[in-house]
Amino acid sequence: MENVKSLTPASLLIKLSLLFCLLLASIFVSLQIGSVNLSFTEIFSSNEIIIKIRLPRILLAVSVGGGLSVAGAVFQAILMNPLAEPYILGVSSGGTFGAILSLLLGFSFFGTQALAFMGSFFVIILVFMLAKRFGILEPNVLLLTGVMVGAFFSAAILLMITLLDESLRTAIFWLIGNLSLADLSSVNFILPLTIVISAALALMGQKFNVMALGDEGSKNLGINIKMMRNISYILASLLVSLAVSVSGIIGFVGLLIPHACRLIFGTDNRVIIPASFFCGAAFLTIADTFARVIISPAELPVGAVTALIGAPVFIFLLKNRVTVMGK
Repeated sequence: MENVKSLTPASLLIKLSLLFCLLLASIFVSLQIGSVNLSFTEIFSSNEIIIKIRLPRILLAVSVGGGLSVAGAVFQAILMNPLAEPYILGVSSGGTFGAILSLLLGFSFFGTQALAFMGSFFVIILVFMLAKRFGILEPNVLLLTGVMVGAFFSAAILLMITLLDESLRTAIFWLIGNLSLADLSSVNFILPLTIVISAALALMGQKFNVMALGDEGSKNLGINIKMMRNISYILASLLVSLAVSVSGIIGFVGLLIPHACRLIFGTDNRVIIPASFFCGAAFLTIADTFARVIISPAELPVGAVTALIGAPVFIFLLKNRVTVMGK
């Protein structure tokens, strides 16, 4: 693996270009495969299946997969905990609480999205305020606070589900993770914001590298630890909020992808964060393609597919990493 200091702009560009090509390949495969398979030339025609159904869903998968993976990489960097991932801080539970509440109140799909985002944002602020001690955001306190707040909202979600009737199936799909309700209006809102926030976090990669030296080492090198943790937490949590507001809970992406990227590319966050975006986007695009076709014409929730793929792959990566470290 490449040393953090040896990264050059040329090597970074080459690696990210290859990952971008991987993402494009996964998009083309997903565009072709479905209940109706399309030829390569048909993809570029004004095909209603492409424009109204598959393309919005694929672009939403790119947004959600990329955003969750970047958030996972950032949480692991600022908390210095390899098991930190987007949903452990309770943001997803807040978003899901908002979504289930909207179903209980009979809101429309856009009302559900709005309440899901508001629920996530509320938890972001709540955890942020509760985790501060003497004005400082402490990683361990943040992690434990997120777990407790998430557990509280998860209990509230289960309570509300018992009150649902015809909306129960929709609620379950939201809890497992689902991209079937994708449309261009959602994509036009989520995708640009996800790209901008992910790019901003990627530009902070070198500062995350310095933070790995510890608080004292970071301060000696001119890094404002307090400000970095605050900004990083809020931006990464916003990525999770955007994802949850349109897809529900999709697990393992934010945990698995950053680990896979570190195993392949090393520990340099200047590479890991953008690489996580491309790999996460490609992974969720392919996983959603499987979800669409594996029991066609019915489909599986993509969250179930990511869990079935992610759990054994993560165990494999963890075993490999332990073996490598053991050497």
